[in-house]
Amino acid sequence: MREAFDSPVSSPVLMQTEATAAPPMSARRRIMIGIAALWILSGIFLVQPDQQAVVTRFGAVTEPRVLPGIHYALPWPIDRVTKLKVQQLQRLVIGGDIADSVVGRSNPLASQFITGDQNIINMRVVVQYSVGVPSEYLFSNMDVSKTIQAAVEAELARRIAHSGVDAVLTTEKVAIQDETLAAAQKRINDYHAGVILSTVNIENVTPPAEAADTFRDVTNARADTTRIVNEAEGYANDLIPRARGEAQQFLESAEAYKLSKVNQAAGDAARFNQIAAEYSKASEVTGHRLYVEAMEQILPKIKKMIVDPNSNLDLTILRKGDAAPVKKP
Repeated sequence: MREAFDSPVSSPVLMQTEATAAPPMSARRRIMIGIAALWILSGIFLVQPDQQAVVTRFGAVTEPRVLPGIHYALPWPIDRVTKLKVQQLQRLVIGGDIADSVVGRSNPLASQFITGDQNIINMRVVVQYSVGVPSEYLFSNMDVSKTIQAAVEAELARRIAHSGVDAVLTTEKVAIQDETLAAAQKRINDYHAGVILSTVNIENVTPPAEAADTFRDVTNARADTTRIVNEAEGYANDLIPRARGEAQQFLESAEAYKLSKVNQAAGDAARFNQIAAEYSKASEVTGHRLYVEAMEQILPKIKKMIVDPNSNLDLTILRKGDAAPVKKP
């Protein structure tokens, strides 16, 4: 009986039990294999064109910069992928945002700077930046925005401390922006913040409220000075060329008058020489002709009265200078 029970031929019930228990083990194995395959495939990730990624393995950086495209990393929790939009500009305001000034919330100490001539001014500066080194941006600083703010404020205060208040308000604004941008970028690189500064824009520069009226008067006086100087320069630019033109015209007129007089004198001299030559040949005829020509020019210009020399007319009744008696030849 015992041997018959232990023999596989004599135990049909045991064989049927083993045949029915085998399929569940195979299905479970397939499920486990499928789960493992999905877990392995979960390491595939896509980086968009405007993104870069950082891969860390148990907290340590293994790939500091993953460019756009399809990539693979070990599945979670071994590797972790962090994606960043590196082309997106982020905005940071130093000295209070516009909305704060509208509702009356302000922090004077955060917006006040002192100039080189010991004047206090309020400034609002807008900084735009983007991610430059993703791994440094994520892990080198606890608060990147505060690091950027501290660097820009330090360099901005340094530049303003070497400039006068008038220069900051007017002519040196652009130069201060450019110099602050370059110096703050160098300082941020030293901090390994992984940030690229795009712009540092001084949006608003105002004096303190206590001195606003005085600054306004100075600004108006400076504007009046500039306007008066421009008007004077415009008048000078209009008058000087016109005077030079008139002077040139006078010189040309004088030169023309001189030339006409010289030509006239030369013509008179040549005519006199010709008359002198003719006079030497026939002095009596030439003299009589010259006398007649002279009378032809003189007589039409004077008052005259022609009388008979044999008449008894009393010429004293004529006023002196009214007419000159001319004898009939």
